[in-house]
Amino acid sequence: MPVSPLHLILLVIGAVFLVTFIQIGALTIAFEKLGLSPHSASLLFVTLVVGSFINLPLFSVKAEAPPPDAPVNPLNRFFRMPQIPFTGRTVISVNVGGCVTPLAFSIYLLLHNPVSLLQSLAAIATVATVSYLFSRPMPGIGIGIPILVAPLSAALAALALNPQMSAPLAWIGGTLGVLIGADILRLKDIRKMGAPIASIGGAGTFDGILVTGIVAVLLA
Repeated sequence: MPVSPLHLILLVIGAVFLVTFIQIGALTIAFEKLGLSPHSASLLFVTLVVGSFINLPLFSVKAEAPPPDAPVNPLNRFFRMPQIPFTGRTVISVNVGGCVTPLAFSIYLLLHNPVSLLQSLAAIATVATVSYLFSRPMPGIGIGIPILVAPLSAALAALALNPQMSAPLAWIGGTLGVLIGADILRLKDIRKMGAPIASIGGAGTFDGILVTGIVAVLLA
């Protein structure tokens, strides 16, 4: 028998609550492993989410026009966001939630945990290399990378370098590694994507950085 609209709505609401419950549980466990209190964890999460809507322009570069058959970002289509016209240049900006906040929190973890700078750099370099090798520019959408590649490499690197401090090391290596490997090292590809705006740590990369950090900490 066909599903009634009421049943479909209830199914969607139930699925949303289930996914939210799982995500909140995962976030709680991950932040506890990082030594954060519930208040500090909530403040960090709110800062990450709210900051993801804030982009700080840095400079602009000359870029090629997008191909006529370039796909439209599904988020723009879903939220019916107006398409920003391409003028021949791409504005490079930095995202507060996907770049500034993970960087600041990584520095905090480095200063408040017995993790050496050399170990942190080794973890970051490992994840950055993996992220660069597995990431691909996607015209009209951004930089794509398989979702579990970076968290697994971050967790394995952290466990190999310092098993006692694997959780903070996994966050540092995972978040900053993805930021460097899938964003900063891919800036040269931005010129070929025909995007009016490119945000370091923004859009899909923000999701990738947050998921990488949380999953890497859970696995470490």
